[in-house]
Amino acid sequence: QVQLVESGGGLVQAGGSLRLSCAASGSISSINEMGWYRQAPGKQRELVAGTLSGGSTNYGDSVKGRFTISRDNAKNTVYLQMNNLKPEDTAVYYCKAWVKTSTYASAYSEVWGQGTLVTVSS
Repeated sequence: QVQLVESGGGLVQAGGSLRLSCAASGSISSINEMGWYRQAPGKQRELVAGTLSGGSTNYGDSVKGRFTISRDNAKNTVYLQMNNLKPEDTAVYYCKAWVKTSTYASAYSEVWGQGTLVTVSS
């Protein structure tokens, strides 16, 4: 079984910064894509940023230029550096990974973390 544990959320003033971390643990053979999603109250979950094992990245339009995703493959950890935070960034941030638990597995499985709350005050 694989677990994703997020950390780094909290309360910050507008214009401030936070760094989120998500560590994968358990029976892991390989991880393909890792990414961050967020869900604000009353809204659908949306992509914030994603990264493939080779290093390519993609971002949601609302965070481009402010957020940076990075990854430490040796630690099975993905990070999200969030700068110039805005009140509209307030949400629960979730980590997601596509994981193989065995070299014999035919496909990657989707795993989600429990979420970490980010609150940006104006």
